[in-house]
Amino acid sequence: MTEPSHRRKWMLQMQQPVPPATVFDRAAFLIGAASAVWLASIIAIQGLRTPWALVWFIPIWAITAYLVLPRLHRLLSDLYVPDYFFGRTRTADGLLGDPVNLGVDGSAAQLDAAMLSAGWLHADPITAASTWRIITSTLTRRSYATAPVSSLMLFGRRHDVAYQQEVEGNPKQRHHVRFWHCPPGWLLPGGAHADWLGAATYDTDVGISLFTLQVTHRIDENTDVERDHVVSTAAAGDPAVRVRVLRDFTTGYHSRNGGGDRFVTDGDLPILDVSEVVAPDSAPEPSTEPATAPAIARAPLTVAVSIALIVIVAILQLIDVFADPEMWSMIDGTDDADAIAVLIIVLGVFSFFTAGQLILSWFVVRRRGRRSRAVLIALVTLEIIVMAIDYLDGSTVLGLDWSLLTASVLCISLLCLSSESAGAWARRRTPRSQPAAPKITG
Repeated sequence: MTEPSHRRKWMLQMQQPVPPATVFDRAAFLIGAASAVWLASIIAIQGLRTPWALVWFIPIWAITAYLVLPRLHRLLSDLYVPDYFFGRTRTADGLLGDPVNLGVDGSAAQLDAAMLSAGWLHADPITAASTWRIITSTLTRRSYATAPVSSLMLFGRRHDVAYQQEVEGNPKQRHHVRFWHCPPGWLLPGGAHADWLGAATYDTDVGISLFTLQVTHRIDENTDVERDHVVSTAAAGDPAVRVRVLRDFTTGYHSRNGGGDRFVTDGDLPILDVSEVVAPDSAPEPSTEPATAPAIARAPLTVAVSIALIVIVAILQLIDVFADPEMWSMIDGTDDADAIAVLIIVLGVFSFFTAGQLILSWFVVRRRGRRSRAVLIALVTLEIIVMAIDYLDGSTVLGLDWSLLTASVLCISLLCLSSESAGAWARRRTPRSQPAAPKITG
């Protein structure tokens, strides 16, 4: 495929209307968000009456900060934040992120060689294990030199590679920079060329995000210092690195990033030329295919959490119903055959409904079934709606008990299962194995 064809394909992909599957996910999220607000209000009211009010505040904050507010920001920012390039990244929640303050000319292998020789390390991907490790290292103040960095978006996708340098073994402070490979044939405003764009910032501490209430790193407001640090270390690490500067590249000289941290910049864009750097032959080259979402090989954390919660609740519900002595005494003490038949039918429907959730959960995880995920979302949504109806008509009283816990867990499952990462993972096609190229002898 020629470069103009690549460019047209990327532009068309960026301009695609919202697909029906995304609309379905957003509708499910709105139901989950409304349920979360409803349940959080009940927990707050009930929790204030107990000496454990502070403990009950923790799940309310966690659900609000990590499941509700980020997605609401994403839905709203899609309406008013421009989707074209203007020198700013976007957070995974859709908020404006760190400024783009670096460019690179060269291949992925040459960029990697230049950064590694300058003393930079690859940041670990965000997984359950790396997330837990950065939490424990921050609390215990133990070094984690390759701690993951949060996802920032450019060209409709998350960063392709991230590097960092920890400061004196302190996990709260670090130099770090993210890089995105530019789409084929794409030019900077004004017509300049760059193979990569980067965003470099310096983490000073850990705090609470102003916009999402999440725990996040706070950055130093003078982003030019960190930008110049990346440039100076790369130039010192390999004499083949050259630097050119685009003056007054951006007009966003001062603003705030997605965490609410203020930053200032002089607007210049240094471009590192690493095209003369000697890179190992085995180093990977980037894919030049346009993409709107990262390639996700394993199930994201949101899918793992939602499936685990659904399975646990389903099993506990089955145990709770069939181990209930009152239910069996009701059957034994009822002579009316019709009443017993109705009770058995109700139990059968409940068992079928719950078993269906378990089977669908298996298909979602093992087969990455898009339809299975959609049906599972519908079942969880239906269960939440039924519980809400029972609460509104007085059939169920939600207190700090099993019913409230079940409703809360189902709400969290719905929010996770309808998340963008879960949707992107479920809709991503597994590439078919390609036949080996024939060997040419002669």
